[in-house]
Amino acid sequence: MNRALTHGIIILGVLLFALPLWMILAGSTQDPGAIARGDLSLIPHWSGLHVYIDVLSSGGAGAQPVWRMLLVSFGMALTIAVGKIVISVLSAYAVTFFRFPFRMVAFWVIFITLMLPPEVRIIPTYDVIAGFGMINTFGGLTVPLMASATATLLFRQVFLVIPDELMEAARMDGAGPWRFLRDILLPVSAGNIAALFVILFVFGWNQYLWPLLVATDPKLDTIVIGIVKMIGVETQVEWNRVMAVAVLALLPPVAVVLLMQRWFVAGLTEGEK
Repeated sequence: MNRALTHGIIILGVLLFALPLWMILAGSTQDPGAIARGDLSLIPHWSGLHVYIDVLSSGGAGAQPVWRMLLVSFGMALTIAVGKIVISVLSAYAVTFFRFPFRMVAFWVIFITLMLPPEVRIIPTYDVIAGFGMINTFGGLTVPLMASATATLLFRQVFLVIPDELMEAARMDGAGPWRFLRDILLPVSAGNIAALFVILFVFGWNQYLWPLLVATDPKLDTIVIGIVKMIGVETQVEWNRVMAVAVLALLPPVAVVLLMQRWFVAGLTEGEK
């Protein structure tokens, strides 16, 4: 009885989560006038699937072609995810295994940044990026979002459980710092890296406020910015096209989660151990 109740609650939760997604998918294939009148049907109109081909080649309401916005978002999310992991691994490696003056001060400075919400840092960050001339550049979109105190703390906790004897053995075998990192620490952290990559990719994909501020060039519009631009004046919105773009925007992060699901779960369970 308890098992049936548990499964029933899970199925109900899945249905509640999937219903809005199904409504978006069904609405994307229907007439925008019917959607505006509230006559949205839950049954997709297969004859309306051509809207996906249309929006890929053209945006709407001043927006860039959707394929370009998807490409910008994918490049931004991938760069942020890889950059955060690289910087976090190196910084965690430094504060864990190297002995240098003010090492713990550096660690606590990284830790304290967790207490500062992004909204507090956004104006100084914009000023720095403007000073470097990186406004309306791909580097301006990605570089300020690469540092991650959370990822640094995660890797530090992983590195702390590495026995000192293992490091001494590697040193006796002639392994330098880079070889120790490459041949021992990175394989041990592979599951955590995969799990973190999925989280950071979705984080980068969903960015809205920072791209809105730092990239006024339409060619650097992300897919999230593009959807907002397509809405524009609510009375003139082609809601079927907006819904189609929303469906397309869901596909890359969902694909990354599905492709890396095994490593993602392994990374979470290993982190618990």
